[in-house]
Amino acid sequence: MHSNPNHNIPKECLECKNENVEVDCWNPDRMLDALMRNQEKVEQGWVEKGVPKLVDQIMANYEKFGGMDHLEGRDLPSKKVVIEVLEDLLTIVFPGYLGDSEITKANIRYHLGTKLTSVYTRLTEEVEKSLKYICRKISECPRDVCQKRAQIVVKELLEDLPEIRSLLSSDIQAAFSGDPAAVSTEEVILSYPCVLAITTYRIAHELYVRCVPLIPRIMTEHMHSLTGIDIHPGAKIGRSFFIDHGTGVVIGETAEIGENVKLYQGVTLGALSFPKDEKGNIIKGRKRHPTIGNNVVIYSGATLLGAEAVIGDNVVIGGNVWVTSPISSGTKITIASPELKYKMENHKPKM
Repeated sequence: MHSNPNHNIPKECLECKNENVEVDCWNPDRMLDALMRNQEKVEQGWVEKGVPKLVDQIMANYEKFGGMDHLEGRDLPSKKVVIEVLEDLLTIVFPGYLGDSEITKANIRYHLGTKLTSVYTRLTEEVEKSLKYICRKISECPRDVCQKRAQIVVKELLEDLPEIRSLLSSDIQAAFSGDPAAVSTEEVILSYPCVLAITTYRIAHELYVRCVPLIPRIMTEHMHSLTGIDIHPGAKIGRSFFIDHGTGVVIGETAEIGENVKLYQGVTLGALSFPKDEKGNIIKGRKRHPTIGNNVVIYSGATLLGAEAVIGDNVVIGGNVWVTSPISSGTKITIASPELKYKMENHKPKM
């Protein structure tokens, strides 16, 4: 038996909905009338009587749709902690720009030591839980294996921070040089969403290539929600990378991007199709996204799909272009200008 989705809608508003007419159902008089008429419908003692029944219903729902809960709480990283660690890593990468602490040359050594120790401790625990999550799906792993691997992975990530900052320095300079509206590198670091998205990608990528599950995607999807820029941590991106404006940019897992590449808003580096096995399941792990050469500019709204879309060096791809095949180096691609039609309205003068 299906419940009626309209059973809680006031009669007047339901009539408005059915008749598809514009009537203000939320004016003060109507709302006051609805409040007064519904007082007698309040169920006394609902918390004592109704909540236990609701608990039973929700628990039954857990049983029916079990893939949406993780009630044991075992071997699953904390999204909250991972995001907090990411924020601390951002303050290490950009000291004085991000974070609440007042950092000076006099206290930077103490600040770094404290932050790095805290990040190492917390992130190691989360990486260990992530590794155990995968290990448990296969078989019970030997004792302490995941813990030791987590310690190695986090140590290597933290030791890579100087190289990550070197890459980011080239990204920031590319943004400043490539955007005529940029006043300073300080403005770029403080205000450009691409800086946060690219920095998070470069951190998450180091965990991804070390086969850490879950955490890299938690990081990049968190930044996706903040910036509108979706970069999969598995993508390979070279130096001096700039995303202008940024909103709606999508870069897939197996995408490869060379050096000195500039993307505008709405660019998609996506998959063209998904090969399936004999059971109809998508085959994962194959190359399915474009490869972009060096010194390439891709303008807003362009869509590049599939592994066959191999873009050579020094290519310019215009706005709203659709590419699924190779493009030779030095090529400039644009779509034909649309035919515009103008219609002049004849307005009679008012008498």
